[in-house]
Amino acid sequence: MKIGVCGTGRMGSAIAQRMMAVGHDIAVWNRNPAKTKPLVDAGAKLFASPAELVEGCDVVIVMLLNDAATEAVYRAPDGILKAKLSGKLMIDMSTIRPDSMKSNGGPVLQQGAGFVECPVGGSTAPAREGKLLGLVGGSNADVARAMPILEQLCRRIEHVGDLGAGSMMKLAVNLPLLVYWQALGEALTICKPLNLPPDRLIDILTDTSGAPAAMKGRGPVIARVLGGAPLGETAFGLNAATKDLACAVQFGASLHAELPVTASALACYEEAEAAGLGDADATAVSTRWSRRQGNA
Repeated sequence: MKIGVCGTGRMGSAIAQRMMAVGHDIAVWNRNPAKTKPLVDAGAKLFASPAELVEGCDVVIVMLLNDAATEAVYRAPDGILKAKLSGKLMIDMSTIRPDSMKSNGGPVLQQGAGFVECPVGGSTAPAREGKLLGLVGGSNADVARAMPILEQLCRRIEHVGDLGAGSMMKLAVNLPLLVYWQALGEALTICKPLNLPPDRLIDILTDTSGAPAAMKGRGPVIARVLGGAPLGETAFGLNAATKDLACAVQFGASLHAELPVTASALACYEEAEAAGLGDADATAVSTRWSRRQGNA
């Protein structure tokens, strides 16, 4: 099957790699064409616009950073909505506000294409291994059509409702973990007087009921950074985490729901991003906070 991947950042590239590994014919488009080079070198076909990508493929997976990016890519003069969409299948895996997902998907459906949202839990390594958590919204018919592809990307797939429901669930999934990374930084701050070696400190904090599963993988990295090592590989960018928290706060406000802990964490992530850590892993918010002036 010819599958297009629209957006080849960290996650989009990992998804394209997975699709290539299981035997699909892959085509790609990205606003910065340089980011497609490793995929093109591996055999993917590069298209010049989102509209051309859609018309040249049977299925297109969209993986873009934020609401503004999806708005631009769907509605540009050469964007997705300018393509001949009838009969195509679009699978949007971006993490954006539910209202944005609905406003993007509605016109696609009106033109006779299938449209499924599937924002995912997991970072680049699970994406390459086909072990993501898929949170799906869409009609039963469209989801059934997308399922063979989703099963190659996800270890678990949950169809949680109509279009927009997957985005709601994804914001809920990300929120506690991102708040935890800030809380961890605060915990590290009050542990400073102990003068424990970083690896021992992180090992203790990991072996508690309050630690998320992600600490098993990211804890050793955090310990190394606390010990003076440079920031490691980015699995989930701090800029993406900031965006997700902002989406959660905005969506909560639309429901007249207060999210005070999330809003406080968002301010801390925004501070870290302003300090130049946007491209670092989201866990950099933890190590930065423990070293922040005023936390000595």
